[in-house]
Amino acid sequence: MEDKIKYEMEFVIHASPSLLYQYISTPSGLSEWFADNVNSRGEVFKFIWDGSEEQAKLITKKSGERVKFKWLVDEDDPYYFEIRIQVDEITKDVSVMITDFAEEDEVDEAKMLWTNQISDLKQVLGSA
Repeated sequence: MEDKIKYEMEFVIHASPSLLYQYISTPSGLSEWFADNVNSRGEVFKFIWDGSEEQAKLITKKSGERVKFKWLVDEDDPYYFEIRIQVDEITKDVSVMITDFAEEDEVDEAKMLWTNQISDLKQVLGSA
């Protein structure tokens, strides 16, 4: 199996960090933009897309700031995905920072997927 490579993306979003945090850290928030449906049992979140499901474990969360998930299929690997809220100290612009991993030949596709998902998030937030 190929090693995955880490990539990061930044999206400016016009929304308050506390509101944004609800959309990245709760099953109901995540199901508005990240997947068709999301439910959780404790630290394990189940993400459903078009009838297929993937499970991820919430490994870190810091209120108003970040969540980090690890797909259960990658449990023995160092891979994860993190959604972080960043506020520029000077301009107060709010950004969502994505850190994720993909196989080298899939990075562009993975980035496009995030771009589409974040665009859904912006629509939900009314900041498109």
